[in-house]
Amino acid sequence: MLSGHRSASRRPGRNTRVLRIATPLTIAMALGLILGIILIPSGGKATKVSPSSAVMGVSSTAVNLDCAIIVPAHPLTAKGLATAYQLTGPAGTSPAASGCQTINSINLGAFVQATILDPSTGALSVYNPLVITAGTRPAIKPVVPKLPKDAIVTIDFGFNGTFLYQVGATPGALRQGNCVDGEAGSPFGQVSFCNGINFFRAAFALERAGKLVVPSAGRSKEMVSTAGAMGTGQECPTTRNFDMVDQDPSDNVTTRYLLNPVTGQTAQDTTANAARMRGATLLANGSDNALVDDFMDPMLGCTPFEAPDLGNHGVLSTSQALDELFAARNQPKNAALVPENDEMVLDTADQVDVAKTDLYRSEIGQAPVSGETQASSSPMMFCQNLVDIQTPFLAANQNLLAAGQSPVPTVGDTLFTFLANRLNMSFANLGCQNFGLTNPVAIVINGAGAATEATLNTTPQTASDTFGAGGNLGHGGTPAAPASSVPSIMQFLGQAPRVGRDDHELMDPSGM
Repeated sequence: MLSGHRSASRRPGRNTRVLRIATPLTIAMALGLILGIILIPSGGKATKVSPSSAVMGVSSTAVNLDCAIIVPAHPLTAKGLATAYQLTGPAGTSPAASGCQTINSINLGAFVQATILDPSTGALSVYNPLVITAGTRPAIKPVVPKLPKDAIVTIDFGFNGTFLYQVGATPGALRQGNCVDGEAGSPFGQVSFCNGINFFRAAFALERAGKLVVPSAGRSKEMVSTAGAMGTGQECPTTRNFDMVDQDPSDNVTTRYLLNPVTGQTAQDTTANAARMRGATLLANGSDNALVDDFMDPMLGCTPFEAPDLGNHGVLSTSQALDELFAARNQPKNAALVPENDEMVLDTADQVDVAKTDLYRSEIGQAPVSGETQASSSPMMFCQNLVDIQTPFLAANQNLLAAGQSPVPTVGDTLFTFLANRLNMSFANLGCQNFGLTNPVAIVINGAGAATEATLNTTPQTASDTFGAGGNLGHGGTPAAPASSVPSIMQFLGQAPRVGRDDHELMDPSGM
């Protein structure tokens, strides 16, 4: 077992996780509900694939956006981590009837990622548990990780559909893992967690004690500094920087799987497995974390925070929890925390739900809703900071970003147009216009609907409190009004009420 806090690091240059996928793999990057050509870094080159090639053999033609994932017993142990999670249909429906199959990953793929903390040394490591279609077997048996004594494990889930419901393989599985997918009757949607609260509490305590050392962000020589005192200068971006966030920060994971497109069986994405599964499809979960780690960092001359992958002979790897530790260590004054109008934390009546927001934040190490955090991340201030910080960042760095690879060419044809269109969609989806703000982005799209040009208005704007409570949407010292007299946040934002969460496809369709 590798130990000591130096086992997790920010290294110069790109890691072998990207370099090793230069082998002949078909890439199927699952990014929300986009149906178009998708690109992913592969040995420094862009690999192109049509999502239709990743869904051959799907049994169901039913229109279904939701799935369930069966969590193994004792999920925080080495045996539990090495036991394959099973993807199946919601409410007892089968994979075949629902389309909840790994071969349909572009639409309904589920991904699991564990980050492990050694409480005695502060060492961090990563392990990506395998997800298989229920009723199948792994293409290659998962590696059993060697965990440190009394290891503290957090598990993050990502999904390419709308709702992913946790189901225990045994009656006690979810309790054993401290697993949550939202509040009772009000799930988050694409994401869920196991034991995040305990993991981050322990990690932050070890940081204070000097046992766990999370590195500084570093500086980008390529980046043009913008936004004055509100911005972060030339500091490399994290998932809490307004330079790069969208309307639903810190969602989904950086896990990838190998798929045998003939049998529909999956295996962990390791060097050894890739060599054994020539011609396999690489499945991935589109996320804010992948956007920073795989696309923005290389263009800016930055590198992500990494730790040894216990399933891949210690090859350094990223994870959602590592990104959050890194973001917390380097959190800017204007921190982009999960806002209360992120639809994943609204209640079933589309009302702001402070308890649900705090639950989500606690599982990724973010501070709860308070007067202090509302100064930057209330719905009103989140919108203002998105406009006043991200817009000038994109404008000043346009030439650099325009030379970068777009994660989803059907959203934007370069990294710049992708980010600009993403900002454009985030502004609309958060209803920022209802805070007296004007969309700073004007885009030109081609016949396929992708942004090919973007004009940015960098004039600073000031949001106005048109909803009350200082833009806190009901949070504060004043008791909330009865639900019947309070308009839902979706009504306030000028959007139709949600039905389930089918409207998720109206959010940023890139999944990033």
